[in-house]
Amino acid sequence: MDRSDVTLERMRTFVRVAERGSLSAVARELGVGQSTITRHLRELEEAVGVPLLSRTTRRVTMTDEGSRYYADSVQILRLVEQASDEARGTRGASAGTIRISCTAALGVLHVSRLIFAFQDRYPDIGVDLSLTDERIDLVREGVDIALRLGPLTDSSMKLRALGQSRRLLVAAPAYLAARGRPAVPKDLSGHEGIRMSNIAGSDTLALEGPGGERHAVPFGGRFRVDHGLAAREALVAGRGIAPAHHWLVDDLLAARRLEVILPDYAPPPVPLSMLIVPERAGIARVRLLVDFLAERIGGIPGIEKSR
Repeated sequence: MDRSDVTLERMRTFVRVAERGSLSAVARELGVGQSTITRHLRELEEAVGVPLLSRTTRRVTMTDEGSRYYADSVQILRLVEQASDEARGTRGASAGTIRISCTAALGVLHVSRLIFAFQDRYPDIGVDLSLTDERIDLVREGVDIALRLGPLTDSSMKLRALGQSRRLLVAAPAYLAARGRPAVPKDLSGHEGIRMSNIAGSDTLALEGPGGERHAVPFGGRFRVDHGLAAREALVAGRGIAPAHHWLVDDLLAARRLEVILPDYAPPPVPLSMLIVPERAGIARVRLLVDFLAERIGGIPGIEKSR
């Protein structure tokens, strides 16, 4: 083989295997047999003339030559896609697939509807929505955009601050009728708390008072959960009190299935951010979705947009 056999298809296969570290995972992702992935890699290495990957029974890693070739390949594939967008003009922006990851409960209750509206405007753009509260490696998982609640530490991604998510203390009327309504923050220590097991420090509840004063209240309870929708169900079932994002319970508050308690004291708001893989940020359809979400995100209850 010669260099003319370095096809974009083989290059894309190599890039995804390098990012995921698994031939079988990439085969499932691309919907082909593992033998096809193996063949693409063999043909690419033969064309390039050096080994790009080192394979063991558990993991596939890049050689030194492979690392350099990967960096160049990512740039080449990005430029090819951008060139295709520009060649097609306006229509080029409205075709292809975008992969987005989102905090699970927010995605189910609100972001999915925003994506429906986006696809109504751009019917030829496919969206692959992944819902998880885990801090995944966006490049490894092939994600273009991620919406995340809370502080972020991944400085390798482009970050766009979307706003602050306001939180409330809430409980079901039946729970309050049975256990009484807290009048001041220290009363919470005698109540059942619904806590998030995937959030550090959930055994202490931080509150801000009407004058800006801060309170730290012991917060216990028999039920802990790692998913916002399950916490929502526990609240409705009268299992206790919880600090909840406004967007998680706004419909339940309107229907009076939940009530706000200690309205003068609120948990601190949580930042909502969008992470964008730098190599994907220049793709026209990705830019469209980034701008669309940034524009519409303020319509979600309790989200105060960044200025």
